[in-house]
Amino acid sequence: MTDDAPVLLYDGTCGFCNASVQFIIGRDRRNTMRFAPLQSEIGNGVIARHPSLEGVDSVIYVEAIGQGTRESVSVRSDAALKVCRYLGAPWSWAVITRVVPAAIRDWCYDLFARNRYRFFGKHDACVLPPSDVRSRFIE
Repeated sequence: MTDDAPVLLYDGTCGFCNASVQFIIGRDRRNTMRFAPLQSEIGNGVIARHPSLEGVDSVIYVEAIGQGTRESVSVRSDAALKVCRYLGAPWSWAVITRVVPAAIRDWCYDLFARNRYRFFGKHDACVLPPSDVRSRFIE
């Protein structure tokens, strides 16, 4: 893993979010993306450095984490599309949805996010990742 590897912050108590992380791990040909729950120290640090993220109930895609002004964050549909682009074809083909205005994409994202616990369940605590990929999770 490189220090420039993207970090995906996700809701560690969300069943869908945990399944999505496992989906990404299974398709990450580079094996470099790192993961951390929003509820972790890393997640709290990113949110503290980017006040606009306060109260955001979304996946957060972080590039150049901890590298000052180089650190950038993407949320909601933009974060999901960055993950797709990172994974490469055929997943990267989803970027065609950028023709849809971000406000509409994010409205759809938020609608799903509001109902994710109802559809996929909620854990009492962050799920422990499998031992073979645990090194890709940061705290």
